[in-house]
Amino acid sequence: MTLKQFLSIADALSDGTRVRALLALRNGQQCLCQFVELLGLAPSTLSKHLDVLCRAGLVERSHHGRWRYFRLAGKGASADVRRVLNLALDSLQDEPVIADDTRKVRQIRRKDLKDLASCYRK
Repeated sequence: MTLKQFLSIADALSDGTRVRALLALRNGQQCLCQFVELLGLAPSTLSKHLDVLCRAGLVERSHHGRWRYFRLAGKGASADVRRVLNLALDSLQDEPVIADDTRKVRQIRRKDLKDLASCYRK
């Protein structure tokens, strides 16, 4: 890992919102509107946070029509990125805020994306 890569990952993990977003992806991909529902922030704010995670290589994004999806870095991720992801996932699984987020994510995943997309009209 280069110093630049290390600093990019450290920057990505230096914010609680980004860490919560990262850990919300442990059970699969999420749409941006699902993050809005979970974290209660504006879509533009969450997009910036998710961009930082993507630039660090921790998260991948894809577009399906009007929906923007995010998922944890996959098989193409470096061994260093996989170690960092494993450390974050293992270290914080018992954190009360993360446990609460996990419950909320389960509920949010049951909702229709079209209903959640109303966040863009607010």
